Amino acid sequence: MNPEHCLIEREGHVLTITLNRPEAKNALAAWLSWCSTCSRSSNGDAVALGGRTSAESYLDIDKILDAARETGADAVHPGYGFLAERAGFARSVEEAGLTFVGPTPEAIDAMGDKIRARQAAEKAGVPVLPSAPVSTDEGANRAAAETLGFPVLVKAAAGGGGKGMRRVRTDADLVSAWPLVRGEAHAAFGDDRVYVERAIEEPRHIEAQIVADAHGRIVCLGERECSVQRRHQKLLEETPSPALDDRQRAANPRANSASSRATPGVARTRA
Repeated sequence: MNPEHCLIEREGHVLTITLNRPEAKNALAAWLSWCSTCSRSSNGDAVALGGRTSAESYLDIDKILDAARETGADAVHPGYGFLAERAGFARSVEEAGLTFVGPTPEAIDAMGDKIRARQAAEKAGVPVLPSAPVSTDEGANRAAAETLGFPVLVKAAAGGGGKGMRRVRTDADLVSAWPLVRGEAHAAFGDDRVYVERAIEEPRHIEAQIVADAHGRIVCLGERECSVQRRHQKLLEETPSPALDDRQRAANPRANSASSRATPGVARTRA
């Protein structure tokens, strides 16, 4: 299937996209905010979703799908954040007979869960930091942390954005940290699973940008340096990273492509 019209989701903005096809004259957009009026852009349709809260507007999957049908879209781009990271949204789009412009639901399920993402990376032979699950047994948690070696990070299995993450340096800190992280994870992501991972002092946070298509082709677009952070949230991104030498830069795409190929659903062919 080659989509001609694509609805783009983004909170509070009117976003349009014109697909690179001669017959695609009408770009489509959704105005995903809680305003009560409709607006029309110069080259596409805008739909006001209504509602007074995010749950009643741009997080309402049924409303987004209705907007796609109303505007004649045959593809939906999720923007970034919010529903873009929910496998259920991708499944709903596909079940509605539309093309989801993004990862497969299986890939979102796998990589949106840090524990499963680690397992996929390990399966592909990609190095990962030592880790252990957190249980309700304080003695088992203490033994796991001691085996890993302090300091450790207690991390939420779900979500991201720096939420659900605490650095622990002693046994005493561990006892208080894991229920706090579990509570924060449940409040932010609706998932209170946590695990312990060995912490790196003064680390560099370097990400690789991966693009995969429906035919199993994977390309690494390079890396970005994200080490300037506050409370585990990125403040500045720089590319290329000044911290990588030529050998490391050459190894980075191979490792990330291998990890992507081990992710469920990445190589799944779509119509």
